[in-house]
Amino acid sequence: MIDESDPLVDDRLSPRRRLARGLSMRAIVPNAITAAALCSGLTGIRFAIAGDFEKSVQAVILAGLLDGIDGRAARLLRAQTRFGAELDSLADSISFGVAPALIVYLWTLHQLPSLGWIASLAFAICCVLRLARFNARLDMLDQPHKQAGFLTGVPAPLGAGLAFLPMYLWIATGIPEFANDVAVSIWMVLIAFLMISSVPTLSWSKLQPPRDLRIGLIAVVGLTVAALLTEPWYTLAVITLGYIALIPLGIASYAKVRLRARDQAIPAPAAATGDGSSAPSDPS
Repeated sequence: MIDESDPLVDDRLSPRRRLARGLSMRAIVPNAITAAALCSGLTGIRFAIAGDFEKSVQAVILAGLLDGIDGRAARLLRAQTRFGAELDSLADSISFGVAPALIVYLWTLHQLPSLGWIASLAFAICCVLRLARFNARLDMLDQPHKQAGFLTGVPAPLGAGLAFLPMYLWIATGIPEFANDVAVSIWMVLIAFLMISSVPTLSWSKLQPPRDLRIGLIAVVGLTVAALLTEPWYTLAVITLGYIALIPLGIASYAKVRLRARDQAIPAPAAATGDGSSAPSDPS
């Protein structure tokens, strides 16, 4: 029997707190894309269990592409909801945290049953912690990195791409040293801490080339797509190394932005007169 005098029950039955009966039609499209990204990440685990590591990596990469589309689709359709944000974070934690950790473990880290598993756990846990931190800051106004146009740490999809760097090189070259279990374990832990770190990283809004180079950038993008079609694994390795090279640039750029903001916040000292007193301000 329900005690209707219980305030918790009153809140639950209150019309103002009642959940919506369903999603709007506009919200179905971005959330369906998110669900497709989740299925793609989980399918990557299935391919890894079968020993097909090329397809497993491709499945996670496809999940990353879909993850980049769903948010833009939500903004385009004006269908941004809290449900979509929560679903996106849950899907990302599996597609870019659990899936890469299990794929790399099944690839080479299983040769180190203890250290390899701990490295995989560290990667998955740090990805989940990063996404939980992101959700906790959704309603926060004071976010220095975001306000300056930077990201905090390495995003989850890019973290998964960085974790696969040894696999790109191993698939491309066949050199067994790239599958060294100890080296890959250390690499996974390093990427895990980059995801939860406070290191400022460049966002798309900060990557604005000069106008006279933008036509050339179109050509570079076209050539990159052609390279991905002809030599995908070498190209993915080069893109990954290029992103790693941008991390110090992001740190230096953020330091300049903070220094500029600090200089603007400090008022200039008053000019001194000959007798050591401050000059009077202009009354006009």
